[in-house]
Amino acid sequence: MIGLGEPDPLTCSRAGCRHTASWRIEWRNPRIHTADRVKVWLACDEHVDFLREFLAAREFPVDVVPVAQDAGERTSA
Repeated sequence: MIGLGEPDPLTCSRAGCRHTASWRIEWRNPRIHTADRVKVWLACDEHVDFLREFLAAREFPVDVVPVAQDAGERTSA
């Protein structure tokens, strides 16, 4: 709803950030998610490294791809 402070659909997932996301961070927690269950965080250029490192430090499988990139062209981090 407009006017209720909801983020735009492509807003960075970093807490407090309202920048437009240009990266998809696709991840899962292998202890609770099956291989077909992937979660997605969005990131702006400023926060992509922070969010990727946050997940990688927990040893979660992480893929970082541009928002507009095809699902077939992923780069694992």
